[in-house]
Amino acid sequence: MFAKVSLLVIFYAVTIFVGMYFRKRNTSVDSFVLGGRSVGPWLTAFAYGTSYFSAVVFVGYAGQFGWRFGISAVWIGLGNAFIGSLLAWAVLARRTRVMTRYLGSATMPDFFGIRYGSGALRVGASIITSVFLVPYTASLYNGLSRLFAMAFSVDFTVCIAAMAVLTAVYVIMGGYTATAVNDFIQGVIMLFGIVAVIAAVLGANGGFIPSLEALARVEDPSVSSAPGIFSSFFGPAPLDLLGVVLLTSVGTWGLPQMVQKFYSIRSEKNINTGTVVSTVFAVVISGGCYFLGGFGRLFSDPAAVSAGGFDSIIPAMLSGFPSLLIGIVVLLVFSASISTLSALVMTSASTFTLDFLKGNIIKSMGEKAQLFVIRLLIAAFIAISSVIATVQYKGGIGFIAQLMGISWGALAGAFLAPFLYGLYWKRVTKEAVWCNFIFSTALMTANIFFRGAFPAALRSPINAGAFAMLAGLAIVPAVSLMTPAPDRKRVDGCFACYEEEVAVRARESLGKG
Repeated sequence: MFAKVSLLVIFYAVTIFVGMYFRKRNTSVDSFVLGGRSVGPWLTAFAYGTSYFSAVVFVGYAGQFGWRFGISAVWIGLGNAFIGSLLAWAVLARRTRVMTRYLGSATMPDFFGIRYGSGALRVGASIITSVFLVPYTASLYNGLSRLFAMAFSVDFTVCIAAMAVLTAVYVIMGGYTATAVNDFIQGVIMLFGIVAVIAAVLGANGGFIPSLEALARVEDPSVSSAPGIFSSFFGPAPLDLLGVVLLTSVGTWGLPQMVQKFYSIRSEKNINTGTVVSTVFAVVISGGCYFLGGFGRLFSDPAAVSAGGFDSIIPAMLSGFPSLLIGIVVLLVFSASISTLSALVMTSASTFTLDFLKGNIIKSMGEKAQLFVIRLLIAAFIAISSVIATVQYKGGIGFIAQLMGISWGALAGAFLAPFLYGLYWKRVTKEAVWCNFIFSTALMTANIFFRGAFPAALRSPINAGAFAMLAGLAIVPAVSLMTPAPDRKRVDGCFACYEEEVAVRARESLGKG
């Protein structure tokens, strides 16, 4: 217990120190929200990765999909690495950085408003962001409950309070730069932690090959009658597996807290370095999590999982390990959750302030007032998510826990296509963007209340979210071609940023850095 508590105390001290150190650098909204658009490649890459993977992945998704798909769940981790990280950086990073700086955009809703010449679009996007990020934020606490109960025998509300207070303190004081530095520290902890856990789990079964052989002997007639199905290449449900890969990999292209990491890139060199670092990070963390979850059936039986839910699988795997290793795992998951929580509340607060309150509710809002309101809303969003998580835990309301998939699907479905096409295609119209916003949010909201009316393949929030994203890629160009073309002069003005000459054109390089 002393070792576990000591690790957490040191973690707390370092995290708060970083927040205090960068407190005086936040003199403007740009420095507080985007780090002055001058954050280095390693910090940006780790901020991207740690915002991507949280306790939801390590405890919830790794346990659930590892149980359902066996070792083939590793495809989810590889998809996260090569589609959600490598390809996302290659396709989005440079163009996002160039156009958002040229347009003076600090948030994704602000980008939509300026790029498509519609203040209403900016407000609509800010409402979607604020509404659907809150349950996403609340879900981050869920994965910690069983680990903390196993490691410290304390009530989950203590974990919620500790996580909420720590995040509020360092984000409110240090802003984006402090968040990025802490993300780097937390990312290093995650890297060492996942390697240690995998080694311990495989060692408990005699190594990799014996573990795989043991998994091949596991049978579950309710899933499949095929022998060795949980150690097979594509597992028992390849189409469902594909849906998870698409939502958790392509979905990041439309999540505000992920895309806004590209706003703060300093130079072309940073993009190249950041692409490699974030991809390697994702291979180790996401690939490692799902690889670990794939062996969950060796440590839990169906009756125990049925009684305790999928969140019980990973804690059951770890419960027999040495105290120090459990402490490292708790620190790993705590780090993953706090880094993602900080990204979400920063995105929610800045978006709500800059795109909804400023100029709409509060007509005149100076720099100091904006900073004050953003900080106030960070505290408010953390408090709201804490209350929701506590209600879900105390009341055993599974409905709230399901909102993670709904939130991800609604945000990615609504924003991915308009943002991606907006960077590359001049013909996109605001009517097409509105259609996509309405379709995706309506689809995912209906999935909450009328799930039974959906086709069997779309009843899962995961599959419905993947469908929303893919449908958006067709809806936006189709509606754009059926509606009047946008004002050519205004659109050409937006795309003029790519014609600025550096070492080469800005569409190809940010120049020397």
